Amino acid sequence: MLGLCWLAASVWAQGSVVTAHAVVDDTTQRVMAVVAEADSYVEQEPERYYQQVQAILDPVIDFRGFARSVMGPYASSERYRGLDAAGQAQLREQLDKFTEVMRLGLVRTYSKGLLAYGDSRIEVFAATDEDPAGGKATVRQLVYNSQPEPYVLIYQMGRDKSGDWKLRNIIIEGVNLGEIYRNQFEASARKNEGNLDAVIASWTAVEVET
Repeated sequence: MLGLCWLAASVWAQGSVVTAHAVVDDTTQRVMAVVAEADSYVEQEPERYYQQVQAILDPVIDFRGFARSVMGPYASSERYRGLDAAGQAQLREQLDKFTEVMRLGLVRTYSKGLLAYGDSRIEVFAATDEDPAGGKATVRQLVYNSQPEPYVLIYQMGRDKSGDWKLRNIIIEGVNLGEIYRNQFEASARKNEGNLDAVIASWTAVEVET
């Protein structure tokens, strides 16, 4: 099910008039087209499939912002300002590494999950709280498959400095993915006595059951 949460993460081009709903709706169609085509080759060429999904997701997922949120207080502005120059440089490098770890690991995991939902009917509802001035919006998506009730996914979107909508967080059937990962990161940091390099090197995203 987690694979579905990235359906709404990209649009090939954004402009000032593009809404958060349009990003979700467009990307749902594009990703599902890739999934449908992948049935004919994914077993022999899995990397081809992963790369195609990654190419769709990369442009508008705020991976760095998501990674920083998951790192929580360990990557906060307050902590950063309290470090010396060497410490700040180290934290920036750690954030860069963790961003890439999440980018590659999560999308690959979710790409696998997408294959089970190729025949699903998906509805995307316009954001009721879209605030262009505030730069935030929530988009609701329903995914219908063999279950009697649809899966409910909530996409928390935000505008970047260029005004484009980016995926910031996902809530799957009431489970806040960002919070789950943040708790996981903090627990690992405590276990490793604050050694963020060790946390990042051993990171494996937990799976959320729905």
